[in-house]
Amino acid sequence: MTVGEEPTAPRRATPGHGTPATAPAPRRRRDARRNRDRLVEAAHAVFSEQGLDAPLDVIARRAGVGNATLYRHFPTRAALVDAVFHDQLTDTMTAGEHARTAPDAWTGLTGYLRTVFATLAADRGTNDLMTTRLPDVEVLEAVHAHNRATVELLLERARAQGAVRPDVTTEDLLFALAALGRAVPPLTAATAPDAWHRPLALFLDGLRATVSAPPGPLPGSALTEAELGAVLGEMGPHRTRTAEETRTRTRKQPRDEGGPAAPGVPPTDG
Repeated sequence: MTVGEEPTAPRRATPGHGTPATAPAPRRRRDARRNRDRLVEAAHAVFSEQGLDAPLDVIARRAGVGNATLYRHFPTRAALVDAVFHDQLTDTMTAGEHARTAPDAWTGLTGYLRTVFATLAADRGTNDLMTTRLPDVEVLEAVHAHNRATVELLLERARAQGAVRPDVTTEDLLFALAALGRAVPPLTAATAPDAWHRPLALFLDGLRATVSAPPGPLPGSALTEAELGAVLGEMGPHRTRTAEETRTRTRKQPRDEGGPAAPGVPPTDG
């Protein structure tokens, strides 16, 4: 272009001439959004079934996209986990805020823990998040910090109100809850979706300060020997049966004490 010459607009590429044409930007954005939504939906399903260590290529196949598309949207596993569970985890913090306002600290603490355990029972992915540590998930770090603050506040108030034994610390409670919470998915898979109520009630009774009245009855029914064996099998590293297959199998086992010993549980004498 010479001095004084007006600039001309660049020639638009057309199919078959020069640079290949690409899809319009709005369409590319729609396609990208659709792929991201598919990945989040597929990841939630796979994490729920297999836990957070599920292979990412399984998630990509479930979503109907390639691995490159998955990593373009979510460069790390932590980024994908954050996108999948963000809303679910923030709901836990909302429950904690509500529990903190309870006039009776014991009522607030037990109600909050039942809400948390209902979340732990929802799927294996959520359980992994709430009972272990996964670095670089921002919302998870916030939830863990908020959960600890909620438990500490309610526990301190409950001790002051004489509802909880005075020697229980926040760390005592959080450790025991994490250990019990890890058993929730295999317990519900082998028995019933609400089977966690019974062990949680038993645990909470152990926190109480000495009371004049005897504790109330435990909710639900006790595990049979076969059900206990199935639960322990579900907790093992080689889970192969689905939850429905496990329930069907345990329902076929006799409930009387003379039935066959469950896998992994030694037979009782006499």
